[in-house]
Amino acid sequence: MKRTLALFSSAFALLLALLVAQPSFATPSTPQLLPVEAFASIPDVTNVTLSPDGKNIATVVRLDLDTQKGSLVNIYNVASGKSVYPVQTDNQKFTITGLSWASNDILFIYAKFPAIRYGTPTNEWRLFKYSISENELSSVIKPMVLKRFKWVPQIQSDIIDMLKDDDDHILMQFTGLGSKPENETVMKINLTDGRSSAVQYAVKNVIDWTTDKQHRVRVGIFQDDTHYKIIEQADNNESYRTLWEFEAFAEDQVWPMGFGEDPNILYIQAYHEGYKAIFKVNLTDPKLTKELVFKRDNLDVTGGLIYSKVKQQIVGVSDGADSEYTFWDEEYIALINGLNQVLPDTRNFITQYSEDERSYIVFSTSATDSGTYYLGNRDAKTLIPIAYRYKNLFPELMASTESINYKARDGLNIEGFLTKPKNALKTKLPTIVFPHGGPISFDNNSFDYWTQYFANRGYAVLRMNFRGSDGYGYDFMKAGIKNWGLEMQTDVEDGTRWLIEQGVADPKRICIAGASYGGYAALMAVATTQDLFQCAISFGGVMDVEDLVKSHRRYRNFEIVKQQIGDDYDALYARSPVSKAKDINVPVLLIHGETDRVVDVEHSEDMFDALTKYNKNVQFVELEDGDHYLSDNADRLKTFYAIEAFLQKHLPVN
Repeated sequence: MKRTLALFSSAFALLLALLVAQPSFATPSTPQLLPVEAFASIPDVTNVTLSPDGKNIATVVRLDLDTQKGSLVNIYNVASGKSVYPVQTDNQKFTITGLSWASNDILFIYAKFPAIRYGTPTNEWRLFKYSISENELSSVIKPMVLKRFKWVPQIQSDIIDMLKDDDDHILMQFTGLGSKPENETVMKINLTDGRSSAVQYAVKNVIDWTTDKQHRVRVGIFQDDTHYKIIEQADNNESYRTLWEFEAFAEDQVWPMGFGEDPNILYIQAYHEGYKAIFKVNLTDPKLTKELVFKRDNLDVTGGLIYSKVKQQIVGVSDGADSEYTFWDEEYIALINGLNQVLPDTRNFITQYSEDERSYIVFSTSATDSGTYYLGNRDAKTLIPIAYRYKNLFPELMASTESINYKARDGLNIEGFLTKPKNALKTKLPTIVFPHGGPISFDNNSFDYWTQYFANRGYAVLRMNFRGSDGYGYDFMKAGIKNWGLEMQTDVEDGTRWLIEQGVADPKRICIAGASYGGYAALMAVATTQDLFQCAISFGGVMDVEDLVKSHRRYRNFEIVKQQIGDDYDALYARSPVSKAKDINVPVLLIHGETDRVVDVEHSEDMFDALTKYNKNVQFVELEDGDHYLSDNADRLKTFYAIEAFLQKHLPVN
């Protein structure tokens, strides 16, 4: 268990030396109970990004001092080994959501702030820039620009074109401008003096714009309730034509992804034989013939395009939790194959290139490896580890995960992922059933800190991609529409019963846990099935589906939400845990952040009140200033300590 290379050296050396040698807790064959903090902390390093010239690496680093907690941005110079730290946050006033380089000198820092607009809890997004040469941090959007707006835009971080040949400007889109302030106007922002000019005026109902490689605003997405149109124009503000139109959740949907070097070649995502794939279309073709570029067998292709400035062409697609690169260009495929030979026990993804594509960042991970970042150099043929995502979660101490399949009661095949405690040889294990959130999301055989925590405590863990999960094609996704509490729910139950039939789960020691939609599924499971689960845990869970849908009334996506979840409010309430409190007869743990902007804390408050009314065994942990994503380290610790105590009391391993 050697992690011996140091990335950071500075006044914060003790805090930021992420790759120092670690003590050996145990031999790899010996199960080792790790402290809660090893799992229940925000990652040590995230958002690793390389400057265009490959000379600087920016990261978000967990700050864990006695007097200071939170996150900070670190910019590390590869040649000198020196670092600067332009931004620090306690992860409560705001959280850092991303980093990107505007040039070799300027780093963009994306931030999210909890706020309230017109009495409605919301999030605000802002964009900051840090100049290395000037050692100066400032907002990209200046007050003089905001004076032009009819209202202050909620999202001030939406860059649609980095203008790679122009270090002084970017193109951004905003609402709040002009005669159609509810729609997006594209503005050219000067990064030096903050001046701005309108490039593309808002068009009614157009919610997003895409530029071509010549930096002209060419394609827009038109939305009117659940109806979409993809429109195209020859240049900024010119007359446009409709390329495609479709309804939300329809199989004929077509989404623009970006242009090739040729301004007439548009790459799109559309369904191919029932699965999302990537095509390219020549916009001069009257028939708009779709030419298949990339597909996966029996899986969807998602993500964004990878454009090679060196080759001046699209060479792949980035998708996955860490924007992993998948290439279809032979040169880059060969590089990935070489990495897989050097790092044979992990999945290895190139996540970023320098501008000349000679230096690159690799993220190497597996079900047992939380992730190692490497700096590669194609000329020197070197691959140097630079940071570990969770430095105290040694792969040798993590539990392996296997892919499983089971049949739902109607015969539908469901893929799942089973993690057993390390070196668990016995059957009938205490078990955590852990459905994912979303619900149009998915689980896979990758590292999951919740799962590894449960397994380290001695529990088998079952995750499943119930119908409606993303990635399995159109029919599977469509099967989840307006299905909360119905077959989506019984898919979870059927997976639990399958695990019992296989002899893995002890039928008398099963708890169900989940976050967001997963929290909904957990509480619905104990309300609708008797004697299957011995307890339930919900973090930020939806407890009132009727209220969830109605809470979107002030938002543009209200009709989309109704189409996805439903608008028969009586039926939605009947399929809500809060309506079934009387039927829940097992201990329940509710955890919720007070500033959750995705699922309001009132969901858990109302559920707690309903369970208390019927004298049920319920505990409620409310996280002051906590959000939907456990962004604050203290909130994660409080959450996991509460879970630990709850499980020790109601589902002890021994």
